[in-house]
Amino acid sequence: MQSNDLIDFMNSATRQIGEEYDRIQKRATEDPGTDGDQGEENWATLLRNWLPTTFQIVTKGRILSHKGIASPQVDVLVLQPEYPKHLLDKKLYLAGGVLAAFECKVTLKAKHIVDFIKNSIDIKSHLETRKGTPYKELQSPIIYGLLAHSHTWKGNDSKPEENIRNSLIEADNSLITHPIQMPDIICVADLACWSSSKMVFIGPSQIPNWTTLVSTYGEKGSATSAYIGHTKVMEQQTEIFTPIGAMITSLLNKLGWEYPNLRQLSRYFTLTNIQGSGKGYMRKWESKIYSDEIRTKVEMGQLKNGVLWDEWSINIQ
Repeated sequence: MQSNDLIDFMNSATRQIGEEYDRIQKRATEDPGTDGDQGEENWATLLRNWLPTTFQIVTKGRILSHKGIASPQVDVLVLQPEYPKHLLDKKLYLAGGVLAAFECKVTLKAKHIVDFIKNSIDIKSHLETRKGTPYKELQSPIIYGLLAHSHTWKGNDSKPEENIRNSLIEADNSLITHPIQMPDIICVADLACWSSSKMVFIGPSQIPNWTTLVSTYGEKGSATSAYIGHTKVMEQQTEIFTPIGAMITSLLNKLGWEYPNLRQLSRYFTLTNIQGSGKGYMRKWESKIYSDEIRTKVEMGQLKNGVLWDEWSINIQ
């Protein structure tokens, strides 16, 4: 494959986050609060560098729902270009103007993942309930993610990718009651990136010989969700893979659902394959997760296959 300068840019961004991690760690015991603030600024700077300049990137704020409910504090927020200038420094950000929000950790620990899942549920449960398409009923309008410089599992026999994946799956199974509550992105800059993926429905109306799939999807079919892990240790992982490259690719793709102007740039990132290969554990959902109107249509197989950013597409990533 011919070299693409984008690969060099992502490698450079990865090195910068790594250098910042080393610098922060030298002073971490002196002032843990400053440690966290610096980490947040690192990620805010990276997002400012890779998202459109029209987007407002702010730190430390709460998301205010249309009902007046304020979320737990989040570390970095991505606001729409149209966000009112007068409100940029108020630290209570109107949910209707927030595109994405992130928790930031300098060193990721297992307990952070459980809190992260709980915060995702809290924030997304207070947003507007959208109806009318499978996408609207499966996906929150605000992307919620977790960004970490590194992790705590450094021993020779440690398996950090496995530890994070298992913690994520366990917390999802025990806490998430609907796919719309799922967080969207976890990036550990020196390790891996996980991105949410949802399949709207697969059932007997779509597959002629359904009996061969009953053991996988159930007699009546099911929707599925997963966190697709892109990791350095995967077999046959591409040499150009970086977790930050995978995170930016995923973020642009997810933003493209709500902000169509980003779709051409998102498609470019995807075509470079800088996100590398990925795999994930599938969780099944009965069709009752949908409203009556949408449930009837998805069970009948009225979905589109392979159509990017179509709200009736069978896959939402």
